[in-house]
Amino acid sequence: MTTERLTNHPEEAAVRLPLELYMRGHAEDNAEHMRAAFMPTARLESVREGPLTSWTLDFYCQRFKNTPAADEATRRRTIDYLDIVGTAAMAKVTLYHGAVTFTDYFVLLKTEQGWKIANKAFHAQPQ
Repeated sequence: MTTERLTNHPEEAAVRLPLELYMRGHAEDNAEHMRAAFMPTARLESVREGPLTSWTLDFYCQRFKNTPAADEATRRRTIDYLDIVGTAAMAKVTLYHGAVTFTDYFVLLKTEQGWKIANKAFHAQPQ
């Protein structure tokens, strides 16, 4: 996981928290980390092999069974880009998951509960 600062913004550490929870959720295959990272109203969207997929957070969380992938030790996740203005931010995260590399784009908002992921759009690239 990338820990170097990407901005000089005083909120960077706080913006990173939900992104790190998201990456931890993948590493541990844990839906609770995902629920803590995302706003309850979040949508997760992509175009995979043609059709649009648009998932609610509840649907997405059904994928996680608390069973990390067999190749978890070789997987990598990086925060590549952050842009923060006031109570809104965007981030780019790359997940190197075996035969597939995922590029995730996030919109984040600063809520009363802290920074949360409002929406995610992603692309899956087979290697």
